[in-house]
Amino acid sequence: MKSNLKVKSVKKADKVTRKCIGCGEIRPKSELLRIVRNNEGEVSIDLTGRANGRGAYICRSHDCLKKAISSRALNRSFKCEIDNKLTEGLLNLDF
Repeated sequence: MKSNLKVKSVKKADKVTRKCIGCGEIRPKSELLRIVRNNEGEVSIDLTGRANGRGAYICRSHDCLKKAISSRALNRSFKCEIDNKLTEGLLNLDF
């Protein structure tokens, strides 16, 4: 008995995209900075893009970061309050 199912191949050229929570622009995942909240509630920067937890993506620009902080987009993404110490640390990053 032969199967008539066709297998679709995934092209490696397809880029994974994510939406910036600061400006709302959709960009390739590699161009964005990922901030993650783990199961213990700790919020940190995920440089590998593979850390476990809930992630939010921001463009690598201070303007988008300032928009995300002022509009409380990080708080909404993680469903918790983000402390000032973390936001100050984010603003001091060199992109």
